[in-house]
Amino acid sequence: MYFEQFYLGCLAHASYVLGSDGEAAVVDPQRDVELYLEAARNAGLSIRYVIETHLHADFVSGHQELAARTGAAVYIGAKADARFPHVPVCDGDELRLGRTLLRFLETPGHTPESISVLVVDPERGAEPFAVLTGDTLFIGDVGRPDLSTTFTPQELAGQLYESLHQKLLGLPDGVEVYPAHGAGSLCGRQIGTDRSSTIGRERSTNPALRPMSREAFIRYLTDDLPDRPDYFAREVEINRSGAAPLAELPPLRGIDWREAEELVAGGATILDTRPAAAYAGGHIRGALQIGLGGQFASWAGILLGVDARLILVGEDWEQARVRLARVGIENVLGYLTEGPASATTPHVGPLELRALMAEGEVQVVDVRRRQEWEEGHIEGAQLIPLPGLAKSLHNLDPDVLTAVHCKSGYRSTIAISILERAGFTRLLNLSGGFDAWAAAGLASGSGR
Repeated sequence: MYFEQFYLGCLAHASYVLGSDGEAAVVDPQRDVELYLEAARNAGLSIRYVIETHLHADFVSGHQELAARTGAAVYIGAKADARFPHVPVCDGDELRLGRTLLRFLETPGHTPESISVLVVDPERGAEPFAVLTGDTLFIGDVGRPDLSTTFTPQELAGQLYESLHQKLLGLPDGVEVYPAHGAGSLCGRQIGTDRSSTIGRERSTNPALRPMSREAFIRYLTDDLPDRPDYFAREVEINRSGAAPLAELPPLRGIDWREAEELVAGGATILDTRPAAAYAGGHIRGALQIGLGGQFASWAGILLGVDARLILVGEDWEQARVRLARVGIENVLGYLTEGPASATTPHVGPLELRALMAEGEVQVVDVRRRQEWEEGHIEGAQLIPLPGLAKSLHNLDPDVLTAVHCKSGYRSTIAISILERAGFTRLLNLSGGFDAWAAAGLASGSGR
């Protein structure tokens, strides 16, 4: 049997190709589907099936394009209310993929229509050797339960408890677990860095699976839920109907500065996709910076939304455009051919920042997640996680020197650009972030 995981780091997204006897199935495909077509060709497989474990909220799926290009049938949970041609899947349904058997389990909780896929390879035995869990069970975590418009988070958390304890945890310890997301995904809270696990390992190490009552699990899962990004609801509806092929997007064109000024006056955003160091050395005042090298697409979705009209700054415009399309941002007007690099961002080292804090001359803003803050933070800093920064500017004094930090510098550079767009002019970026602060042996707080 052919089995391959494809991991997309910028979205912390895992998809899969399974093959047997010349037939292949693609599970949870990303928007740009050429990699699956190439993998199937190289393995001598024809893609006959596309399986969606649920309607994804954090990225746009390529299921419709794959089906159009290969003639594959799309399988999805019967409760998805899918509006594209599909095969609705219910608990216990099976699909033959050559000699391989795929058995579907309804595992609602992350979403009402969520399914998991048991994989039985006769060369390995008569019992399932793996389960593709979608966003139901992650490595070290489980899916967030607040993505439904018809169920409350508490109701979905209750369904998730039953899916885990009545379905997945009933599998043998040796069954391999392959989820749809890894560390950094917005669909969980503390997903581990490994790309796969086993039922036995998750049973013994996953905090969400430790012994607790259904009521305690619901409280555990719904207390202190991170804010749900606004663009999630739009992604679900795009996936419910099916996205258009990427090839239908118009070609990118160059935009000079005069036209760019007119477009910005009409509501467009200049998006600087260069690395943090290049942005710091010189950039257009008022541009939003999101570096292409990190979790670019996720942050673009969170901070810009699906309907943003964008002018790109950077070198790899086509790559930026594909990554934006992966989260449904398609209105890219073009790329900037010229522009005034009128602003710079000074950096400050840990020891220099400590001296400024001792003199009372600076306000320090930590834009990491609360969990990171609780594990250690700079005493005297103010926690404002990056997703909520633009809505929390009233908590900061724009006339005071402001130093920003995250873990290593990626998110803090985004934050600097947000503050600059809001009119802050006295800004510093902590070189190396909290990692550098800790490495310098400086004292830090912990806990809430």
